[in-house]
Amino acid sequence: MNTDTPLITKLSEYKPYGFAIKKVALDFDLHPSKTTVHSKLHITKTGESKNLFLDGEDIKLLGVKLASKDLPKSRFKKSKIGLTIYDVPEEFILEITTQCTPDKNTSLMGLYVSGGRFCTQCEAQGFRRITYFPDRPDVLSKYSVRMVADKATYPTLLANGNKVDSGDLEDGLHFAVWEDPFPKPSYLFALVAGGFDRITDNFITVSGRDIKLDIFVDPGDAVRAHYAMDALKRSMKWDEETFGREYDLDRFMVVAVRDFNFGAMENKGLNIFNSALLLADEASATDMNFERIESVVAHEYFHNWSGNRITCRDWFQLCLKEGFTVFRDQEFSASQRGSAHQRIKDVIALRGRQFPEDAGPLAHPVRPESYMKIDNFYTATVYEKGAELIRMLKTIVRSDEFRKGSDLYFESLDGTAATVEQFLDCFEQVSGKDLSQFMRWYTQAGTPDVKIETKYNENDSTFIVTLTQNTQPTPGQTDKQPLMMPARLGLLDQQGNNFAERLVVLSEKTTKVKFVSVPTKPTLSAFRNFSAPVNVKINHSLEETLRLMNSDKDLFNRWEAGQALARDMLAQLACAIEAGKKPNNISAFRGYVRAIGKIICDETIDFGFKALVLGLPNDSAILQIASNQSGYGIDPLAVRQANKLIRRAIAENHKKTLEILYQEMSTEHSFTPDAKGASRRSLRNTCLSLLSEIPGQHASVLAQNQFKNATNMTEELAALVVLVKLGGLRAETALVQFYEKWKHNPLVIDKWFFVGALQDISQIQALTEHAAYQNANPNRVRSLIGGLASGNPEQFHRFDGAGYKFYADNILIMDKRNPQVAARLLGAFETWRLLDKRRHNLIKAQLARILNANPSENVVEIATKTLGKSLKL
Repeated sequence: MNTDTPLITKLSEYKPYGFAIKKVALDFDLHPSKTTVHSKLHITKTGESKNLFLDGEDIKLLGVKLASKDLPKSRFKKSKIGLTIYDVPEEFILEITTQCTPDKNTSLMGLYVSGGRFCTQCEAQGFRRITYFPDRPDVLSKYSVRMVADKATYPTLLANGNKVDSGDLEDGLHFAVWEDPFPKPSYLFALVAGGFDRITDNFITVSGRDIKLDIFVDPGDAVRAHYAMDALKRSMKWDEETFGREYDLDRFMVVAVRDFNFGAMENKGLNIFNSALLLADEASATDMNFERIESVVAHEYFHNWSGNRITCRDWFQLCLKEGFTVFRDQEFSASQRGSAHQRIKDVIALRGRQFPEDAGPLAHPVRPESYMKIDNFYTATVYEKGAELIRMLKTIVRSDEFRKGSDLYFESLDGTAATVEQFLDCFEQVSGKDLSQFMRWYTQAGTPDVKIETKYNENDSTFIVTLTQNTQPTPGQTDKQPLMMPARLGLLDQQGNNFAERLVVLSEKTTKVKFVSVPTKPTLSAFRNFSAPVNVKINHSLEETLRLMNSDKDLFNRWEAGQALARDMLAQLACAIEAGKKPNNISAFRGYVRAIGKIICDETIDFGFKALVLGLPNDSAILQIASNQSGYGIDPLAVRQANKLIRRAIAENHKKTLEILYQEMSTEHSFTPDAKGASRRSLRNTCLSLLSEIPGQHASVLAQNQFKNATNMTEELAALVVLVKLGGLRAETALVQFYEKWKHNPLVIDKWFFVGALQDISQIQALTEHAAYQNANPNRVRSLIGGLASGNPEQFHRFDGAGYKFYADNILIMDKRNPQVAARLLGAFETWRLLDKRRHNLIKAQLARILNANPSENVVEIATKTLGKSLKL
């Protein structure tokens, strides 16, 4: 392990920067192997320090001037992490000239080259790889950027703000000057230079301003950028109507690049996107791609206010911009795709990614208290759980007051670097509610359990609901306090009629709710629409659960009733399989399968909801439950086998219905990427997937025909997945045909590698030697290596440990190139404590091997915490 002592940053030690930098002028002489950057900083002292420290890493210092004079070496000191200028005056202009090597920057942070084009990624701490600067979010400056580059190679020169000058120079060079009139932190700086195709459009704002819109893509890809442009315009209109936020610059630009660590980046006026989240057409992109593009385009645009105009005081406040903006993009998606469907999908994602995080060794509050590398805290807890807190806040203060509070936030803190406390204070002011207890959600890690007990009294026709909340200890936090949370409750009578809905805000450990004038014993529908991110523990009878599945007017809870029953069945079945016993929940099993059949036969229920109902809970949730039930860990392949057995039971019991639905959904319709079209394809592919669980050749033939005749990527890829999972000659042939058809489209070949990760470990290993595999490209690595962990549990959790070793080997390879991506891949080992003893020890050994290989700080932090060890503070 690296012997250097890692620097731990703590929230409690925050201090304002002692200088203000009102103006920054940057001059770039762009060359792939040797880019020179000249910065001119207008600095005013605001604190007591005599010395100025500027962050800087992996850049060459060429010169320093203060007040236009060369600074003697005795007046400054350069280190591995920055530059210190000694004895600075109260107000001064500092000029620094540096040099960097973009073509060798495999970390993809700072200034780098992707596909022969210059690109930047500065969040969270990439700007320090470009020039020396206080690379922290609370230093806000107005930027002017001048770029010079070879015109033939880099005809397009872009930066934040508005272009104010451009022209040709001698020797085939040209220049462009961009100015951003809005103060911003360094992490929002952006620069792009290269040759692109472009599509243009415009948007008329609510006040009548004409905004020019540009999307820049690789040559030949313009035709696949139109859906993103449409999503952008819909986002701009929605943000005006829903939050009153109008765009502020004259131009909004989006650039797609192939090599990118994240999904996208909200740089002021110049968003940079991973091309996988910007380019789509029906032939090459799935419905999930279309949905993600719509969501991410909206997310990055919404950041213009919730993140750019108001940014974070420090990186501990990351949830302030990300949680709020995820909530905003979820609400936008709900308006486009249907509120109930979107809510279910959001909760599936939350439970699949964030709940395991909260229950594991990497648990941390939505606002963390310390970090070694802030890059490691771009997590589901900060993003998705952070969004759930905003949703609860809206429920507690009610919609009208929430809009007033957000208006006050945007107006009173515009142009500042803010904190969570300042954000909540805006809602306290407009609502008159005390939200001090709500703040615990930001500081307390873990997913609360809410145990619900009910009692019906026939004598006075009352129904008492007792809700008791409890949060289990998490690393570094053993004492958990009660949280403020909204619980939306409803009742169903014995005929399934809904009545008596009520919103209750819990604040004590135990809360009693009394319903009066209830003629017969009702069934409780609890936490409707997932009104709080909690685990609900309620002992419904099988009859009550089935009543909720069949009749709850709240579509989320109707779906959730089936999920709750399935979770219990899967956990019990997995434990029985591991113990070699017969399961004892046959009646629940039969009732669940019958209820599923009733829902999919109901012609009043839309296709998308049917597809969601047919989906079983993810394995991570079952691992948690089954491991707790066994008391000693669970074989993950027993969980997988339980999943397959229930899927097979659904398929065999409803084979005819599934076949009819499959054929009905196959009726030719013109392709539309909207919710209606996507729902048809989702249900068709779900039926095919379930039918593939029935032994025999029927599903294989269906999949082969669908693969051959598919007119869109959603159906083509779904059929390929089924074929590969079934194996055999049909799968081998289809994989070859798919590759030959799409080998010139890198985004589709990412999909091919993901499907390839569904094969045997030896075949996956062989794919790392394939000519198309690029181990420096994050998308390609996530598809193959990440695909093994997320999509192929049988091979990842092999009894001989070969899956874990292969995975760890590739983490170490990636860590040498890109520590951020390597650290994120490590998340697959997070559940090791839930597994059986053998796999428990196998993963533990791989984590120890990784730590002994002198890894990056990013990997050290995640691996150490995953092992349950504490970092030295």
